[in-house]
Amino acid sequence: MTGTPLRVGLVGYGLAGSVFHAPLIAATEGLALDTVVTSNPERQEQARAEFPDVRVTAAPDEFLARAADLDLIVIASPNKTHVPLATAALKAGVPVVVDKPIAGTSAEARELAALAEERGVFLSVFQNRRWDNDFLTLRRLITEGELGDVYRFESRFERWRPQLKGGWRESGDPAEIGGLLYDLGSHVVDQALVLFGPVTQVYAESDTRRPGAETDDDTFLALTHANGVRSHLYVSATTAQLGPRFRVLGSRAGYVKYGLDPQEAALREGRRPGPDWGTEPEDLWGRVGAGESPLTGGGRPVRTLPGDYPAYYAAVAKALTDGGPNPVTALEAAAALDVLEAARRSARDGMAVAL
Repeated sequence: MTGTPLRVGLVGYGLAGSVFHAPLIAATEGLALDTVVTSNPERQEQARAEFPDVRVTAAPDEFLARAADLDLIVIASPNKTHVPLATAALKAGVPVVVDKPIAGTSAEARELAALAEERGVFLSVFQNRRWDNDFLTLRRLITEGELGDVYRFESRFERWRPQLKGGWRESGDPAEIGGLLYDLGSHVVDQALVLFGPVTQVYAESDTRRPGAETDDDTFLALTHANGVRSHLYVSATTAQLGPRFRVLGSRAGYVKYGLDPQEAALREGRRPGPDWGTEPEDLWGRVGAGESPLTGGGRPVRTLPGDYPAYYAAVAKALTDGGPNPVTALEAAAALDVLEAARRSARDGMAVAL
């Protein structure tokens, strides 16, 4: 990719902005981090220290007033701000990337998609875990027929965090769009839809376990896909013993994989994409087999493909400069929100919800 890099404005410099978006944007050929918007003085200083050439501003309104000077706006601010900020950017005619979840409802997501189409403006959603190492490996195994016909997909995004951390993600105010269902649930549902397609029925159990917690911190979803695959998805902050990240059962074999993709930990530690990015040691590889337990060495180890978060922004840059495909569309995000909304209703009413 040649020519002048696209100028990127980043709204929000908390976990999403500072750990994920800013480093990945800076590492992408054809993109240049131009402006960071955060009202937090400590985060302003952090942004200046990490990116000395970047302009830092506190007010989104001031930032949006000069939106025409930018080629892409990335929204990594709290969930409740996603829709108003994305709407303003699209109306200003500037391409937009929104961190997941794009909105609190599928209706809002589809309204944003319609606005983007009406204005002819690019709109994408940051679903980085489509580029997790284990997910890329599983997609390859399924595509190559290693597992046969998949019957059941078990996916766990579990943590042991018995103490509350506070902040808007743990707020009980519905306007904040907090809780694990919309946080980690956005990832596991998106992955299930990418792998196995549309969902016809959703059943969910959602609990608030920790003392003082105001929103869900332990949730289970059972999805029935139109093709007959059943997905069992777990998101939790209260898991004292972590289960496998994936257990996938097919007509020929199963795949079991423990541990999380290493890219988030690497980014948190200040490492940046380069040689050997996203790789993991052999002792963490998953195993494929039939009738054997991977815990006792059953099955054969399968090399985990390298994780590739940089691929998302590389695809965004290509879409904006060369007309390449949108890596994650707003309508795909809306389909995931259909499932999340159905899960919330199911957990509330104690019954399965048809889609």
